[in-house]
Amino acid sequence: MKEMTFMAIRDRGKLKWRPASFIPEGFAMTRAMFKDQERQEKPILDEYQREEFDQRIGYAMEFNLPVELTIWTDGFTEVITGNIHYIDPIQHHLRVEIKPGVFQHVDLDNVIRVVVVE
Repeated sequence: MKEMTFMAIRDRGKLKWRPASFIPEGFAMTRAMFKDQERQEKPILDEYQREEFDQRIGYAMEFNLPVELTIWTDGFTEVITGNIHYIDPIQHHLRVEIKPGVFQHVDLDNVIRVVVVE
């Protein structure tokens, strides 16, 4: 009987099954795909809700109270907290003071929620 000799298999082991992490475009596409799945439609606000937002903003400006604005931007919502510094009725913008001396401009059409923080 012949003796069988076993030859060791010389492969890369687990390295060949490692995901292709050397392709950054693949990761970017995957992140973009998951981000697109989290998008939300812009809520439709009626006239009464807009009027209530205007009253809350006016009240907060009169008594210098901070407000919490929820803003819809390109399918995502963002919450901004600060004092209303200025309202531009012509361009429909708010100027919100987030920190002392730091302002952010907010488009009134993108505001979907206003809460006065007392």
